[in-house]
Amino acid sequence: MRIEILGMGCPKCQATEQNVRKAVAELGIDAEIRHVYDPKEFAKYGVLVTPAVVVDGQAKVSGHVPTVEELKRLLRG
Repeated sequence: MRIEILGMGCPKCQATEQNVRKAVAELGIDAEIRHVYDPKEFAKYGVLVTPAVVVDGQAKVSGHVPTVEELKRLLRG
């Protein structure tokens, strides 16, 4: 699984990355996690508002900091 956090590095984007890492750890998922800072990359996924979470090439969350529980539901499913 490949998970990308899209955002410029603001506190909300950092919180999103922390929550993603925690959700992945709690679920025991083998995932490649990376933070994307380039707005040109955001546009490729149709993301206009950050923070955003992209899972295997599909934007799943945009515009808010997802909770660990929200991410766990999303990643299980």
